[in-house]
Amino acid sequence: MENSFSHLLLLMGIAISMVWSFRRVNLPPILAYLACGLVAGPELLDLFPHEESIHFVAELGIVFLLFTLGLEFSLPKMMAMRHLVFGLGFGQVLLTLLLFMGLSMLAGLDSKAAFVVGAMCALSSTAIVIKQLSEMGSLNTSRAQMAVSVLLFQDLAVVPFLIVIPLLADSSDQNLPLAIFIAVLKGGLVIGILLSVGKWLLPRIFSEVARTRTDELFVLTAVLVTLLAGGLTYLFGLSMALGAFLAGMMLSESQYRHQLEADIRPFRDILMGLFFITIGMKLELGPLLQYWYWVLAGVVLMMLAKILILRSVAWLFRAPASDAWAASIKLCQMGEFSFVLASLALSQHLLDARMVSLMLSVGIISMALTPYLISRAKQLASNLTQPLPVEAEDIPKELTEKSGHVLIFGFGRVGQSVSRMLKVEGIAYVAIDADPIRVQESRHAGEPVTFGDVASKDILLAVGVKRAKLAIITFDEHNKAISVLSTVNALNPDLSVVVRTRKDYRMEELYLAGASQVVPEILEGSLMLVSQVLHLSGVPMSRILKRVRAERKNHYGHMHGFFPGETTEVTYEKQSKLEFLHAVVLGPNAWAIGKTLSQLELEAVRVSLKGIRRNERELASPDASWRFEAQDVLVIAGKPRRVERAERYLLEGP
Repeated sequence: MENSFSHLLLLMGIAISMVWSFRRVNLPPILAYLACGLVAGPELLDLFPHEESIHFVAELGIVFLLFTLGLEFSLPKMMAMRHLVFGLGFGQVLLTLLLFMGLSMLAGLDSKAAFVVGAMCALSSTAIVIKQLSEMGSLNTSRAQMAVSVLLFQDLAVVPFLIVIPLLADSSDQNLPLAIFIAVLKGGLVIGILLSVGKWLLPRIFSEVARTRTDELFVLTAVLVTLLAGGLTYLFGLSMALGAFLAGMMLSESQYRHQLEADIRPFRDILMGLFFITIGMKLELGPLLQYWYWVLAGVVLMMLAKILILRSVAWLFRAPASDAWAASIKLCQMGEFSFVLASLALSQHLLDARMVSLMLSVGIISMALTPYLISRAKQLASNLTQPLPVEAEDIPKELTEKSGHVLIFGFGRVGQSVSRMLKVEGIAYVAIDADPIRVQESRHAGEPVTFGDVASKDILLAVGVKRAKLAIITFDEHNKAISVLSTVNALNPDLSVVVRTRKDYRMEELYLAGASQVVPEILEGSLMLVSQVLHLSGVPMSRILKRVRAERKNHYGHMHGFFPGETTEVTYEKQSKLEFLHAVVLGPNAWAIGKTLSQLELEAVRVSLKGIRRNERELASPDASWRFEAQDVLVIAGKPRRVERAERYLLEGP
């Protein structure tokens, strides 16, 4: 018992260190858990040589994962996207399954093992793709919605895969159709029971539980419902995951959906991590090292084949080429459910440990490449669909001869809004955009827009960057904006450049790169709201305009930082630029008591002083000789880690 407990603690320590290390290099936690399993498995530390209970507990992770997948299942949403879901999704899964099943049979596998390999290759990583798109803020774009539609069908396809694989292991070729028919009947009966319970009984149960206003009872009820649904399908000889999915689907349209998802998430994440650790334990290094070249060849073959298959299916359904390429690149990896199928096939003896190790290695490498591919998907798709970069002679003559005009870099929604206001005032402008369809539509409407890369010197010279009076960067891509600023400053150092950005995290970098004015949308929106509030409060408009101009001139200095609350997500990553406000009360034994403001040297701990309060009164502009006393309150601003460090410095000393 003591040995198992110490091994469990060691496993947790390895998992924490692995997840932390992988997140530092922007790799998904799934890969960290797999690596943790490899370290803890029989190939290295062999922490659990005869422990079967950990595998049973890990299987519950799949049950909770399928439950949350059912909660996210929306029949109205699926019907609204049915052409993409059942068109692109079905075509991608079917063709990928058949292709890799055929290749596996040519390589010597029997038809049942080949089916499992094909099913594994047909799936993509919902967790990684959705999370990456959400972090990039591009989940609502057309190319992302195309990818989400395919992922939705893949998630639905997991359920029949989970049903068929055990049947393949238990049935001979002669009675397999009969076994599938019986399984369908059982599934229909289970679905009928669960749907009846979900419609008539569960809403009343959760209503009663919700009235008690006891969080623990609600969580326990949610966990019990999930396990009971899984146990019911298991009793009928089907997968527990199927029952959990049906239970989640029943509750997906209820008013308790979001609360259930929030309550289940901690159990799901922990158990899913344990599940992937057990998968990593099954990895064998011997076959991987021996056949590493086949693994790399498999990665290249699978990713290229999936890209071409989805692109071909999208072509059949007349999807836009750029969106189709981008979605295909996003979905070319193997998915987390592929590991679920691999584990099931191994336990059912459809695949041997060596084959599972090779397939898992292919999946791990493809998933490790996914974040990079998603971040570059739009650019790669543009390179595959757009014509060669525009040369100077391809730009209309009327755009190359303008002088004293405004250059608009990016002609999306913001760029077009700017152009309309310039047109109203009779100010000449030229816009550059890298979307050929947008450029074509705009040119037909008479807009002075040209296609090209705004970071290209030839393009900038052709549109008169040396003769322009102002340039505006309207797209919210920080690294690209830095590149454009560098190019513009090299060609015309005297040109004023206004940069639009959504947030204020990296304003200083843009100013250092040569921006004349940076307009952060969130702070500017807050400034406009404040202007309206002051105006409606009776403040003269002249004073309001003066304050607005001063705030912009000061780079929105008074608007940086905010007091965090209980629901504020605090991040300690170095690249985070969020500033928090924090009030530090100097107790009777605080180190800062008796020190002057200049002696504190707050700039050394990289925080700024926003205010000082004494005896419930705020002091206006104290000088450097101000001396602190007990119960003084210092309001400081900075990154979360720096604020914590500064508080310890003020209370305990350096």
